[in-house]
Amino acid sequence: MNPHDELKSLLDLFPDTGPDTLIRRAEHVPSTLTPEPYKRLLVHNHHMTVTMEDYHGAPVAVRVLDRRLDGEVYSRKILLLKEGTDQVVQFGIVRFDLSYVTQPVRDEILAAQTPLGRILIQHNVLRHIDLGAVLRIQIGPELAEYFRCEPDAWTYGRLATIFCNLQPAVDLLEIPAPLPIEE
Repeated sequence: MNPHDELKSLLDLFPDTGPDTLIRRAEHVPSTLTPEPYKRLLVHNHHMTVTMEDYHGAPVAVRVLDRRLDGEVYSRKILLLKEGTDQVVQFGIVRFDLSYVTQPVRDEILAAQTPLGRILIQHNVLRHIDLGAVLRIQIGPELAEYFRCEPDAWTYGRLATIFCNLQPAVDLLEIPAPLPIEE
């Protein structure tokens, strides 16, 4: 799927959010041209939970902003926060086909208390992550409020798919809070 179509399909999961309130503009960027520190945060096949914890030197906690369950497909709009603080380190949208995981994994995901990556790791779900695209993102007012930055600031994000037990189970939009570009 085209990255812009995939981005739209994930944003459309939560139609109460206006089209430009989260993301004003998104540009597909080759992963090789992604600047640091975004390259090490986004261009890999690891869970963002672990990557954000390594980068920020602290565990992260999840805050679910919105969620929906349509049959076996669970979607949620989330923030990852540096644990014990109100510092938002990442925004994300997840669409998960729960039919690919066991009932205990499903129950823990639906409880919405633990970041998804940590759940999959703790339950030893056979998984791999495919990077779909890196995006340069101009932040809209809602996302700016979460990140405590100016609207129209720029950051980077990624679209990815997590395969669980060899099946494409999870589609992701993951956007770290804006960071200074390293020279």
